[in-house]
Amino acid sequence: MPASLGIIGYPIAHSISPIFQQAALDHCGIDATYLAFEVAPEQVGRFVGDLRRDGAWGINVTVPHKEAVIPYIDEVDDWATAAGAVNTIVNREGRLTGHNTDGLGFLRALRDEGGFVPEGSRVLVLGAGGAARGVVLALSRAKVATITIANRTLERGQRLAELAQSADTEGLAIPLDGKDLTEAAGAADLIVNCTTIGMSHGPDEAGSPIPAASIPSRVLVNDLVYNPLETPLLKAAAQVGATCLGGIHMLIYQGAASFEMWTGQDAPVAVMLEAATKAMAAR
Repeated sequence: MPASLGIIGYPIAHSISPIFQQAALDHCGIDATYLAFEVAPEQVGRFVGDLRRDGAWGINVTVPHKEAVIPYIDEVDDWATAAGAVNTIVNREGRLTGHNTDGLGFLRALRDEGGFVPEGSRVLVLGAGGAARGVVLALSRAKVATITIANRTLERGQRLAELAQSADTEGLAIPLDGKDLTEAAGAADLIVNCTTIGMSHGPDEAGSPIPAASIPSRVLVNDLVYNPLETPLLKAAAQVGATCLGGIHMLIYQGAASFEMWTGQDAPVAVMLEAATKAMAAR
């Protein structure tokens, strides 16, 4: 009987995790099935409890359940505790542990795909929501010099800037427009979009959170939006000669970290990326 894995969310039909995770399992010859489960909020506790049964290795967790699953698991690691969110649950003989691989996936994508070394760098983060929180925590742990958070609501940006503060990192907050944004972009080594601006079927799918004129040619621009593969922000960055990194890389690397927790094997990242890219191109 194959082991069971999957992802829960509400809704979940948009997820491509089953495509690239199953491709990885098949490539490695692992007898396991990875499925998507649409779980309503009131069903989360029961679903997580059922993971304790034999044959269930664990699940990925996406919105809106990343916080809701926490009361139903036995232990939460330090990444998930700091982020206040769980995206991976691992079952070991009925004991459930919660993890957050978003920060690890983000940093690995930066280094392996973007060729970027975070330590000592200056970073501009666009947005202050859940995705930004994971990114800011990861960057702070990677000892970047400064993290400037640009957000429409300045107060929310300031709260995230406080989270970024450490012995090695200075956290700042500015509005998501105007002169301050232009100056912060001009000083940055890395610009990370953590908003939904430019996302297909989103409220501003044709928009970019920052104009091309404000993007330096020497900077790395990482857009966490992965649908479409080339967002308006990445198109603008390419036009000025900046280095571009799409959100699909973070998606794959955070999924690869989950895969390795469940299976104990190295994830076939190239296989996962190829499957995910083909799936997105077909949509």
